Amino acid sequence: MIWSLIVGAVIGAIAGAITNRGESMGWISNIIAGLVGSAIGQWLLGHWGPSLAGMALIPSIIGAVILVLVVSYLFGIRSRG
Repeated sequence: MIWSLIVGAVIGAIAGAITNRGESMGWISNIIAGLVGSAIGQWLLGHWGPSLAGMALIPSIIGAVILVLVVSYLFGIRSRG
């Protein structure tokens, strides 16, 4: 359980860094983005590539990036870049 939260936080942080929205996300948001993004990515792309804590990393990161972009668009969060 705790391992899944750690991996979810890392996936969420990577997604925030890729989308330039990492500064506006806290660690709880990173965990949520990572876990939900992992579910979305594996649902859309399947379970392939390296895995940690039962999450396929590449589809999980892609799913988290999609999630962060959609949520940022819906809430009007702009990047600070």
